[in-house]
Amino acid sequence: MESEITFAGGSVPVAVAARVYQKDASWVRAGIISGWLPIGKATRNGKLITKIEEMDSRYGRINYYISPKLLYEETGYFWKGEKR
Repeated sequence: MESEITFAGGSVPVAVAARVYQKDASWVRAGIISGWLPIGKATRNGKLITKIEEMDSRYGRINYYISPKLLYEETGYFWKGEKR
Protein backbone atom coordinates (compact mmCIF):
# COMPACT_ATOMS: atom_id res chain seq x y z
CA MET A 1 0.00 0.00 0.00
CA GLU A 2 1.36 3.40 -0.97
CA SER A 3 1.73 5.80 1.96
CA GLU A 4 0.34 9.28 1.55
CA ILE A 5 2.93 12.07 1.75
CA THR A 6 1.99 14.95 4.03
CA PHE A 7 3.56 18.20 2.88
CA ALA A 8 4.44 21.08 5.19
CA GLY A 9 1.93 23.94 5.16
CA GLY A 10 2.68 27.30 3.63
CA SER A 11 5.10 28.33 0.95
CA VAL A 12 8.60 27.00 0.39
CA PRO A 13 10.95 30.01 0.73
CA VAL A 14 12.55 31.18 -2.53
CA ALA A 15 15.99 30.68 -0.88
CA VAL A 16 15.22 26.98 -0.31
CA ALA A 17 14.01 26.45 -3.89
CA ALA A 18 17.13 28.25 -5.19
CA ARG A 19 19.33 25.88 -3.16
CA VAL A 20 17.44 22.83 -4.47
CA TYR A 21 17.95 23.94 -8.07
CA GLN A 22 21.50 25.19 -7.31
CA LYS A 23 20.58 28.51 -8.89
CA ASP A 24 20.24 32.12 -7.81
CA ALA A 25 16.99 33.24 -6.13
CA SER A 26 16.34 35.63 -9.05
CA TRP A 27 16.41 32.60 -11.42
CA VAL A 28 13.67 30.96 -9.35
CA ARG A 29 11.59 34.17 -9.27
CA ALA A 30 11.96 34.71 -13.03
CA GLY A 31 11.05 31.07 -13.73
CA ILE A 32 7.89 31.25 -11.64
CA ILE A 33 6.78 34.51 -13.26
CA SER A 34 7.60 33.35 -16.81
CA GLY A 35 5.94 30.00 -16.27
CA TRP A 36 8.86 27.74 -17.20
CA LEU A 37 9.35 26.77 -13.55
CA PRO A 38 5.92 25.31 -12.66
CA ILE A 39 6.34 25.22 -8.87
CA GLY A 40 4.23 28.16 -7.76
CA LYS A 41 2.73 31.57 -8.40
CA ALA A 42 3.77 35.21 -8.11
CA THR A 43 1.25 37.88 -7.12
CA ARG A 44 1.21 41.59 -6.34
CA ASN A 45 -1.81 42.96 -4.49
CA GLY A 46 -3.69 39.76 -5.29
CA LYS A 47 -3.03 40.00 -9.04
CA LEU A 48 -1.13 37.19 -10.77
CA ILE A 49 2.23 38.32 -12.23
CA THR A 50 3.16 36.54 -15.47
CA LYS A 51 5.56 38.91 -17.27
CA ILE A 52 9.21 39.61 -16.46
CA GLU A 53 8.58 43.31 -17.15
CA GLU A 54 6.25 43.36 -14.13
CA MET A 55 9.14 42.38 -11.81
CA ASP A 56 10.09 46.08 -11.53
CA SER A 57 10.18 46.88 -7.80
CA ARG A 58 8.74 50.36 -8.44
CA TYR A 59 5.36 48.68 -8.90
CA GLY A 60 5.49 47.23 -5.38
CA ARG A 61 6.43 44.00 -3.66
CA ILE A 62 5.76 40.66 -5.33
CA ASN A 63 4.72 37.74 -3.17
CA TYR A 64 5.89 34.30 -4.23
CA TYR A 65 4.07 31.10 -3.33
CA ILE A 66 6.06 27.94 -3.95
CA SER A 67 4.06 24.76 -3.50
CA PRO A 68 5.85 22.08 -1.43
CA LYS A 69 4.01 19.42 -3.50
CA LEU A 70 4.92 20.92 -6.89
CA LEU A 71 8.55 21.38 -5.84
CA TYR A 72 8.63 17.74 -4.76
CA GLU A 73 7.06 16.58 -8.03
CA GLU A 74 9.56 18.61 -10.08
CA THR A 75 12.73 17.83 -8.11
CA GLY A 76 12.10 15.02 -5.63
CA TYR A 77 13.02 17.43 -2.82
CA PHE A 78 10.80 17.05 0.25
CA TRP A 79 10.50 20.35 2.15
CA LYS A 80 10.01 19.89 5.89
CA GLY A 81 9.37 23.55 6.73
CA GLU A 82 12.94 24.81 7.07
CA LYS A 83 13.64 28.41 6.10
CA ARG A 84 17.06 27.94 4.42
